[in-house]
Amino acid sequence: MARRTTYVDETLTPQIAGGRTRIQRTYWQAARRRLVRDPVSMGCISILSLMVAAAIFAPWITPHDPYVTSIVNRLKPVGTPGYLLGTDELGRDMLTRLIYGGRISLLMGLLPIAVATLFGSVLGVVAGYFGGKTNMIIMRVADVFFAFPSVLLAVGLAGALGAGVVNVLISLSLVFIPPITRVAEAATTQIRTQDFVEAARATGASAPRIIIGHVMTNVSSPILTYASSLIGLSIVLASGLSFLGLGMSPPLADWGLMLNTLRQSIYLAPVNAVLPGVMILIASVCFNLLSDGLRTAMDVKP
Repeated sequence: MARRTTYVDETLTPQIAGGRTRIQRTYWQAARRRLVRDPVSMGCISILSLMVAAAIFAPWITPHDPYVTSIVNRLKPVGTPGYLLGTDELGRDMLTRLIYGGRISLLMGLLPIAVATLFGSVLGVVAGYFGGKTNMIIMRVADVFFAFPSVLLAVGLAGALGAGVVNVLISLSLVFIPPITRVAEAATTQIRTQDFVEAARATGASAPRIIIGHVMTNVSSPILTYASSLIGLSIVLASGLSFLGLGMSPPLADWGLMLNTLRQSIYLAPVNAVLPGVMILIASVCFNLLSDGLRTAMDVKP
């Protein structure tokens, strides 16, 4: 974060023009080039792109209906003809269920973080820019949420709101807004004292114009980097809520819910029972590794 601030201060100060300068474009181009040259990040992007594409086109690429049951075909082992990854406890095709489950699980990883980033960025930037009582009120409310571990807070909110996609989205968004708010506030506190912000104030620019044109464009890098590191955790938390019965409801295909329904069959079909957990692991690890690559790529010196 400090490097990014120094970069803005020394290089962008002489030629700020609404926050959209040639130097800023060069910064994002350099970050993109460094990310593309990272084989680990590109491998994670490839895997995640495949997961997202499979989830989007699930109705056209899956071999079976994810909700049709067949007692005679229950718990078929992996490699059974017609059932590549076997079947679950109700005879439903595991491959089809895993692909459809990616729709909910990936959505619950990306959407809460997007919502939390939007609201957390606004709250953090406002708190950091104006300071004083505004900062105290916003950050003390955020500290109340910090008093609870993320898992406990998610379980408590989901239990109070009830099961369902919308309620899980609300619960996870509330969990992630405070940490993103703190990152945005810390970055804004450093940016607001820079010369180019003081110069904008001296020209009579309004606070909203300075925030949108100068502050937001320069704090976006640490905010996006930190937010990307939370996607894997969001997937794990959403799956955990479904596993506990506080998330998705049967017969909806969801990786966490599939773990719950298959746990009683782990001694009869252990490979089938752990497949949803493997998908959760792959998705969360890929997002975490991609976040590390994104952070390294954005750490660009002039």
